[in-house]
Order: sequence, then C-alpha cells, then structure tokens
Amino acid sequence: MARLKETYKSEVAPALMKKFEYSSVMQIPKVDKVVINVGCGDARENPKVVDAIISDLAQITGQKPVTCKAKKSVANFKLREGMVIGVKVTLRGEKMYEFLDRLFNLALPRVRDFRGINPNSFDGRGNYNMGVKEQLIFPEIDYDKIDKVRGMDICIVTTANTDEEARELLTQMGAPFEK
Repeated sequence: MARLKETYKSEVAPALMKKFEYSSVMQIPKVDKVVINVGCGDARENPKVVDAIISDLAQITGQKPVTCKAKKSVANFKLREGMVIGVKVTLRGEKMYEFLDRLFNLALPRVRDFRGINPNSFDGRGNYNMGVKEQLIFPEIDYDKIDKVRGMDICIVTTANTDEEARELLTQMGAPFEK
C-alpha cells in the first residue's frame, strides 16, 4: 500500500528537482503531515455524537483520534471552557501516504458532480486545505451504520516554500485539481 511513497521517491522527487532546479535534494518539497479535523457543535447536547465521530475517523484513518476542547466560554454558543467541540487526527509516515492514496484515487472520485479539487486553496506557505461534505465518500464507512452525515476538514502540510511548488508536488502525487 506504500505505492504513493514509492512513486514520490522514483518519479515525483526527480521531476521536481528538474523543474525547480534545486541544488540539493534536501530542497525538494515533500508532504510533512495530514491533519483531518471534524468539528461537532451538537456535542454539547449529546455527548454520544463524539463517540460516533471518533469511530468514523478511526475507520477512515486507521489511527485513534484526539478530542479538542473549547479554550474559552462563549455564552452565545452555549459553550463552556473544556467542553469537547471537535475531533482531529494527525497522520505521518506510511499512514499518511496510504490515506492520501485512498483520498485521491478512491474517495474524491466518489463525490457527486466531482470536477476536481480547488487549485487555489493554498495558504501562501505551501499547505493545502480542503473540506469534504460527507464521510460517506470513504469506502470504509458503512452507510447503514452512520447516524448523521458529517463533513471534515483535511489539511495537507508540505515542506514547500511557495504555493507553486506545493501545487506541483500534489499534482505529481496524483491530486485531481480542477482544470
């Protein structure tokens, strides 16, 4: 399953070295980590929602998620400091490459009316952010066992210095950008 990692070493890195004319192999950008985040505002009324999200994320990523708690109390949102308001997973190494491979080749093509991911969602420092509207696009999730359709934010952190380098890196790795 480490197909994407092997592709990076054999094809992507040499292509980037040639295109951007780096003087050292250490300058070649690579994917550092992938962070998947699910915010759950309904968790303040029903704490069981967090357990469902944790099990979904664990199935998708193969890693145990961490809960995120509110740092401040906000009366308008009926939110107290310390309440669980989200769940996140940080993937590195083999699991990261496996997740990206499944995301680009299996999950994203299952999105309804999919024409590609937005090529302008870079943050200016070479990191890419995207949102997914439903967790059902991942083949690990069984439609009958979910209680509610939830979205998630996926942040791909790279070592690239510019958005152009990061876009080329993700394109070479198989990211389906819009034309």
